[in-house]
Amino acid sequence: MTQTSENVTWLTQEAYNKLKAELEYLTGPARAEISAKIAAAREEGDLRENGGYHAAKEEQGKQELRVRQLTQLLESAKVGEAPAADGAVAPGMVVTIAFDGDEDDTLTFLLASREYASAEIETYSPQSPLGAGVIGHKVGEDAEYELPNGKKASVKIIKAEPYEG
Repeated sequence: MTQTSENVTWLTQEAYNKLKAELEYLTGPARAEISAKIAAAREEGDLRENGGYHAAKEEQGKQELRVRQLTQLLESAKVGEAPAADGAVAPGMVVTIAFDGDEDDTLTFLLASREYASAEIETYSPQSPLGAGVIGHKVGEDAEYELPNGKKASVKIIKAEPYEG
């Protein structure tokens, strides 16, 4: 999945289907299950001291937040392949950078949103300081980004290829 500056989210058909299925589950069977939990806990009596009721309500809140996130994501999604790699860093790419021009001190990461994060490769969001700093730069170029302490750091783009995950 990749995001462009227009807030379009590119999803493979497989990723779109997976997220759509999760949304359908959360708005169907999962809503019924949480409603039943809340009703059962409510029947136990005093709601002020009812841990099961409060836990179920908290679970319901988290579930509804995820429903809103998925709905928003799927509404802006474009299914298909992300724009072709032209040597410029873009979301959905595996990027290798060198710190301070030292080609022995490198970092390789996937530039994508958290839905694409995996244990296989470190993932940086396009909105992160590093992600935002490298977007649009081509292989061989230097890019700058802001560190948490407010100082600037410079990296060189070594490689940028579409993610094949």
